[in-house]
Amino acid sequence: MMLVTSELLVLVLAIVQAERSWIDWNYFGLLSLFVQWATLTSTALICLLRPWLARRSVAHATLVIVSIVLLDVLAFSLFADSVLHPAQALAPWQSIAKKLLLALLISLMVLRYFYLQHQWQQQTEAEMQARLTSLQARIQPHFLFNSMNTIASLIASNPERAEEAVLDLSELFRASLRTNDQLVPLKRELELCKRYLAIEELRLGDRLNLEWQIQSGLEHQAIPPLTLQPLVENAIYHGIQPKATGGTVRIEAYAKGNFVYLMVQNPKPDAEQQEHQGNRVALANTRARLQALFGEPAILKQSQQSDIYTVTLRLPRRTVNQQSQR
Repeated sequence: MMLVTSELLVLVLAIVQAERSWIDWNYFGLLSLFVQWATLTSTALICLLRPWLARRSVAHATLVIVSIVLLDVLAFSLFADSVLHPAQALAPWQSIAKKLLLALLISLMVLRYFYLQHQWQQQTEAEMQARLTSLQARIQPHFLFNSMNTIASLIASNPERAEEAVLDLSELFRASLRTNDQLVPLKRELELCKRYLAIEELRLGDRLNLEWQIQSGLEHQAIPPLTLQPLVENAIYHGIQPKATGGTVRIEAYAKGNFVYLMVQNPKPDAEQQEHQGNRVALANTRARLQALFGEPAILKQSQQSDIYTVTLRLPRRTVNQQSQR
């Protein structure tokens, strides 16, 4: 970007400099050589000093960067004048002063652009993290109350199963409070879904049937935390719970090309349930998180075929490293 921007600036100056034609090619060639060398060397020096500059204030870092650019331009100006005008004992300081002034103005504009871009990126990341924290912190009250009632009813008749349900519920809370991870392995998300479904199976009994079809080799596929579990929760709340006969929730994961597809299927919700505000909000939040983390390649869509409602999630093929899995 720096090279292209500087070359466009040289082109503009060469057009302005030309008197008898559209562009002064000699001036363009010489100025391109000077500007590109000054840009490359200044950028290289600043990159080498990046760790040191990162520990300084914005004003201090700006002063250092501008000084590097001006000294670099001064050195190349003196060198260029000594080559192009070897007979002159002294360099034309007025011309060099103009170059320094131009370099100062351009450097300040570029630094301002990078500063605003950095501020915008930090704001975007903060908003995404706030949205992620808000979504992860949500535990549906109806699910919590139903789970506690189920556990209370099991304490006398089946204390071991009640203890397992408490552990499953605590793991769900632990996952909702873990807000540092932006991406987790698919294996962890699937385990969380299984814990959630284990609690719902206690409440719904034979009304809830589960089908799992998970392709092997996708254990370390990267996925935002609490992405699949809310989709499964919607399938239970909107597709299974309203029906007296219940139904089947099908969870599928497979790889195709450079993408991984996740599907959650459930019986078609009733018309009133289908338009439920909570369902739209959950899908909108999940879609926004995917766009923020993966960009355009990530897609979340919903479809209906016959009496089956399907939510499909497409993720770029990416793995989570071992350190982020701890």
